[in-house]
Amino acid sequence: MTPLSHQKSVLRRQMRSLRLQLAAADAQAASRAAVHAPLARLGAGPVAGYIAQGAELDPAPLMGVLAKAGVSLALPTALSRDAPLIFRAWTPGAVLAQDAFGIPAPLADQPQAAPTALIVPLLAFDRRGGRLGQGAGVYDRAIAALGAGHRPFLLGLAYAGQEVEDLPVEPHDQRLDAILTEAGLIEVR
Repeated sequence: MTPLSHQKSVLRRQMRSLRLQLAAADAQAASRAAVHAPLARLGAGPVAGYIAQGAELDPAPLMGVLAKAGVSLALPTALSRDAPLIFRAWTPGAVLAQDAFGIPAPLADQPQAAPTALIVPLLAFDRRGGRLGQGAGVYDRAIAALGAGHRPFLLGLAYAGQEVEDLPVEPHDQRLDAILTEAGLIEVR
């Protein structure tokens, strides 16, 4: 394990614990974050969200705002643990099935989508667009697989308390374009 990957591993443990505390302390954070949705930046879509796992800030209120605004939506689907995520069309309330990670995803008969924006979960972020994920590189690989000519707008969704001063970033890490929290929108410079 390299010193940088060890540093990220230690930070992941700390941030998982902190995120649990933040989630327990504020059940309305996701709804307050949705109020600050950067609709113009996200465009008409498709915008890919995610199904919250554990203490992740739930994008459901934000996805509801987008759906009401007429934005087409998608969700990620893992076909295998090693393959990049694909994205399939989704509408709120649609039937879902577990993907290769056991996460609810659109059914296989739903059309594949090329998202113009991704709403991504995270453990920590910094104001330079650094994002600390779970460590499997799932989103980094998915973004890279979309191709250089189709890099979507990346919106991190997090509790404001998940901000750190300076995240360790590796060359393969995809930087966020903005972060949405219950306290408002943070534009990355």
